[in-house]
Formats: sequence, structure tokens, C-alpha cells
Amino acid sequence: MGRTSDAKERILSAAQTLIELRGYSALGVAEICKAAGVPKGSFYYFFSSKEDLALAVIDEHWAAQRSNWDRILRNDDPPLQRLRQLFEVTQADQRAGQQSCGTVSGCLFGNLTLEMSNQTEALRVRLQQIFDAQVDMVDKVIAEARERDEAIVADTHEAARSVVAQLEGQVLFAKLYNNTQRLDALWTNCLAILGATASVGGQEAPVTPAR
Repeated sequence: MGRTSDAKERILSAAQTLIELRGYSALGVAEICKAAGVPKGSFYYFFSSKEDLALAVIDEHWAAQRSNWDRILRNDDPPLQRLRQLFEVTQADQRAGQQSCGTVSGCLFGNLTLEMSNQTEALRVRLQQIFDAQVDMVDKVIAEARERDEAIVADTHEAARSVVAQLEGQVLFAKLYNNTQRLDALWTNCLAILGATASVGGQEAPVTPAR
């Protein structure tokens, strides 16, 4: 049984892993507790319901992802190079997950959006807030690129929405086909969305045809 001090963390970790592998709806509290190595009573000590747990998993995952996105998108590199780094890290993470469990897990937020957004209002609202925050973060980078005449877009916010949407879409395809090569087109597609050239930071970006 997990110690009282780490029982909550065990439950959150087990729940995230199981949600990524099997989805939310198919999971039961007993299965989550068994995977976490904690008694069922511990679950209800920390969480009022499975939905409450799902919200906590989402928040914990977003806190880690937001920190990572901040580190990448707010560094001192040229703006478009930062976006490219975001795509490269995303692809590396999906590749590592596939090597670990044999399948591409996709995006936790995207997976839950597809599964639960029409069923659970609290989850839908939280996921919408996260995607809106992602768009805002990318928007700031695109605005910088436009100021440097490196991007040709009329509306940086709508362009950012398109960039995030194509990132989610390509990750979804990578999961569907269990093939991280589906992510190779991220950078080329981003350049097309932004009306940018393939030269970033003095280096020519490889041109990969969209799939």
C-alpha cells in the first residue's frame, strides 16, 4: 500500500497512465487504485469522484506541459525557431512514449476532448481553457515573427489557432497510425500557415510533404 504521503501522487500517476492507454470511460476506481497500490478508501480521501480525479490529472499534466512550453516559446531564439523546437520536442515525446509502451499515446488533452467533451461539461470547460492558453502562447510568438517580417498573417490569433489545430491533428494521426513519422510534416505545414520561408535562424528547414 502506498504511504499516506505519496498516495495521492500514486493515484494521479496511475490514472494518467491508464487514461493514456485505455481512455477515461472504461476505467473504474478499483482498477485505478489497484494500479496505484492504494486502498479504495484512499481514493475518496483525495477525490470526490472519478471526474474530480480526471480534472486533477488534467491540471497536473497541463502544469508540466505549460512549464515546458514556456521554456521553449519564451527563450532567446528567433520566434519561428522556437515554434520549430516545440514541434521537435512534441515528436520526441511521442517517439519516447511509443518506445516505452509500443504505441503512440497521442495528446492527453486531445484524447479526452474526443472522448468526453460532449459528455462532461466540467472536463469540456477545462480542456477548452487549456487549448485557449496554448493558442495565446503561440499567438505571442507569431506576433514576434510578424514584427520581424518573418510571417505573413493578417490575424496572429487565428494563425495561432491553426498552428495548434494542426499540431493536435498530426498527433492524432500519429496515434491512429501508430507512426510518429506522421509528425514529420509539422514544420512544413506551420510555414505554410504563416506564409513563412523555409529558412529559420540561418538554417534551411527540411521540406517534408504534408501527409
